[in-house]
Amino acid sequence: MPSSNSASAPYSFGKMVEFVNNNFVIILLLGAALVAGAVGGSLLTENKMLKAGTAPSKVADTQPDANAQAQQAAPDGPTEDTLAKMPVVSGEDHLLGNKDASVILVEYSDYECPFCGRFHPTMQQVLKDYGDKVAWVFRQYPLPFHPSAQKAAETSECVAKAGGNDAFWKYSDSVFAVNAKAGTITQADIDAGVAASGASADAVKKCVDSGEMTQKVKDQMEAGSQAGIQGTPGTIVTTADGKFEMINGALPYEQVKAVLDKYVK
Repeated sequence: MPSSNSASAPYSFGKMVEFVNNNFVIILLLGAALVAGAVGGSLLTENKMLKAGTAPSKVADTQPDANAQAQQAAPDGPTEDTLAKMPVVSGEDHLLGNKDASVILVEYSDYECPFCGRFHPTMQQVLKDYGDKVAWVFRQYPLPFHPSAQKAAETSECVAKAGGNDAFWKYSDSVFAVNAKAGTITQADIDAGVAASGASADAVKKCVDSGEMTQKVKDQMEAGSQAGIQGTPGTIVTTADGKFEMINGALPYEQVKAVLDKYVK
C-alpha cells in the first residue's frame, strides 16, 4: 500500500502521464514548431554562407573546409612579405594569356574543390575582359580531404607533358565544368578531361601510373603554403613592379575586378 506521502506527491508519474494525454496535441504542435525553427535557421545560415562563398563542400561534411577556415581565421590574408615568397613565374608554369603581361594572377587550385569550380569561370571572364593586360597561371593545391584531387592534379601534369599547354587548359576546363555543376568529380570525369584535352590517353595513363608527377604536385602545394595559401582557390596577384595581393577564395567577378583595377594600367 503506498504511503500517504507518495499519494499526495504533486508530480507523481501517473499525473505526468495524465497531463501528457490531456495535452498531447499541444505538445505535438510545440515540438513541430521547435523542429521547423531549427531547420529554418540552418537553411538561412547555409544560404548566407553560400552567398559569401564560405559554405563547406559536400565532400567535407564531416571535416571543415580549409577555404572557409582560412577566410575566418585570417580575413586580411597574408602579408606582402609572405606573398613574395611565392616562386617566380617561369616557363615551367601553366600560363594562359600574355606571358609578358604586367599583372599576373597565380591561382593555387584543387580540381575537386567546389569553390574552385565556381571560380574557374570568373578567371575565364578576367582574361576575356582584360586581354593582353593580364596572364593567368595555374598551380596545384589538392586538399587532402578531396579523394580525387591529387589524382586529378597529377593527371593534369601528365596531360601537359603529353599534349602541351593547350592540352592542359582543355583538360582543366573540362574537369572544372563538371565540378561547377556537381560540386565534386570522379575518375570518369578525369578520364573525360583527358579525352577532351586531345593528349594521348595511353601516354597520360603511363605517366600517372608511374607516379612521375606526384612530387611535382606536392612541391607546388608546399611552395604555395609558404607563400600564405591556406585554402582553395587562393590567387596571388603579382605585378611587374613587385606588388603582391591575395584574392582569397571564390570571390565574385566584381570583387576580383576591383583588385585588378588597382594594378592594370
